[in-house]
This record gives sequence, structure tokens and C-alpha cells, in this order.
Amino acid sequence: MNVLGPRTERRTVLLVAVMAALMLALGLLGLCYGASWSSPGKVFAVLSGKDHSVVIRDWRLPRVLAGLVFGSALGVAGAIFQNLTRNPMGSPDVIGLDAGAYTGALVAMTVLSGTSAQLATGSVLGGLLVAAAIYLLSLRSGFSGLRLVVIGIAFNAMVTAINSWIVLRAELEVAIAAVGWSAGSLNGVGWSDLGIPFTVIAVLLALMTARSHAMHQASLGDAIAVTTGVGLGRLRLLMVLVGVGCTATVTAVAGPIAFIALAAPQIGRRLAGAAGVPLLPAALTGAVLLQGADLIAQMLLAPVALPVGVVSTAIGGCYLIWLLTKEVRRA
Repeated sequence: MNVLGPRTERRTVLLVAVMAALMLALGLLGLCYGASWSSPGKVFAVLSGKDHSVVIRDWRLPRVLAGLVFGSALGVAGAIFQNLTRNPMGSPDVIGLDAGAYTGALVAMTVLSGTSAQLATGSVLGGLLVAAAIYLLSLRSGFSGLRLVVIGIAFNAMVTAINSWIVLRAELEVAIAAVGWSAGSLNGVGWSDLGIPFTVIAVLLALMTARSHAMHQASLGDAIAVTTGVGLGRLRLLMVLVGVGCTATVTAVAGPIAFIALAAPQIGRRLAGAAGVPLLPAALTGAVLLQGADLIAQMLLAPVALPVGVVSTAIGGCYLIWLLTKEVRRA
């Protein structure tokens, strides 16, 4: 974009190249690593169709692709809400959208039969309901990003309490499954779980990419956005819908994976040296973070694979402490 300047554009291009290389490296490591190590030559042979391995093709490859695509979706969702609120704390897991999506999934698990379609629908509806409530309340007396964050944190606390109540009231088997799923995990993800989520995420990312310039203009201030012809009302509604859709789609498959959406956009922005929170660095950083966290989760207590949400929460907690410390010093 012209407003970034040639130096920032070169830095962004370099960041994209480095992050793409990291994604490929982590993806290759994910395909090689498991109960038994597979050499890179074996992996390339399977991917090219010259060799056959159920473990690599049907077990490891879906997990690696899920880590990369879901990480990108969470990174973009975080960038959307941080641009919308103009606040580094404005991420789906902080303002309650993850908790809302989890509520919808819990209802599908406890009241209905808990099929994949029901989980997906429940997650999207739960996230949308919470997002609508937060957004409408934040519009009172004019839109305020800070008000949205504060209201979102309050909703997060309330919805988390509701989720705990639902789990406590559920049957034992359902409660155990719900608690395990709530940690956020890529364990057991297969091809049958990914077709529809990947399609939904691709459509949502394409929509947001088409409006990325308008989003960047809006992040610089309402006055600048209006003078450049950006319709703020429609843009904000689209941003909320895309952000909730990305978050809920990931939650429906893998559960609520915390802190990737919070950390990835800010890390990507700082590395790119860009104004606002650009989408592409956030997406690539999210993919690297989630895939890296999943590899750590597999290695820490091998051969037992931890839920990736445990590792991402630990990483995100350290990042949040650093962020809060920096904000306090700035104040």
C-alpha cells in the first residue's frame, strides 16, 4: 500500500518470504515427526505419489494442514478485531468470541447429538450471538473500540461461567468430552474433518482480502476512512462477521485455541514495521505459531500428545504479561 512507504513494503516482503520458509520447514518437520521418524525423502516420495504411507498421508498431513490453515484463520481474526478496536487486547479469545463459540458447541453436545454439522452450526451461532451483543452495546453513544474491549472482557467472564455450569450439569461422558475438547487440540484431525472448514475459511479470507485496503484506511482513523470513501458501518459489520466466522470455524473442529489470535497480529505487525495491523503478516505468523505450538505439544510428553491449546496458552500468557508490562510503562 502506498501509505506504508517503500522501506516498509520491502520489510513486509522479506517477512512474508521468511514466514513462508518457516511454514514449509515446520510442515516438513510435522510430516516427519511421530511415533516413528520418517525421513524427508520418504515424505517427498509420499507427497509426489511415488510411495504410499497411511501414517504420512492420512494422519500427519491433515494435522499439519489444519495447523497452518487454522493458525492463519486465527491470525486474521485477531488482526480484524485489533484493527476494529485499535487495541492490541482486542482479540476473539479476550473479548469472549471463543467462549461464545464454545457455548454453542456445548449446547450441540449436551442438548443435541453432537454431530460435526451440529457442532459447526452451534459454534457459529454462539459466536455470532455474543459478537452481536458486544457490538450493539459498544455502539451506544457512538462506536468505541475501547468500550468494545471492556464489554467483551465482561461477556467473556459471564459466558465462561455459563459454560462451566453447562459442563457441570451435563452427563459424565459428555462432560469429560467437553472438557477435553475445550483445551483446543489437533489430535485426531482427519481429512473428513477439514473439507467444509477449509472451504469456509477460504471464502472468508477472500472476502477480507478484497476489503483489506478499506480496513487499513479505517485503522488510521474514522476521519481518514470517511474522506477516502470507506463506508464504516458496512465495513465494521463485514469485519465482525468474518472474524467470528474464522474463530467459530476453527473452534468447531479443534476447540477454542487460545492466544494465537491475540499474539500473531501484533508479532506480525512489529516484524513488518507496518501501520495498523496488516492481514498477511498476521496470517503467516498465526500459521507459524500454531504449527510450532502443535509440534511442541507432540514432543513435550512423547509419545503422549498434549492438546495444542495447553502450549498456546503458555506461550500466549508470557506474551500477554510482556504486552501488559509494556502498556503500563507507556502509560
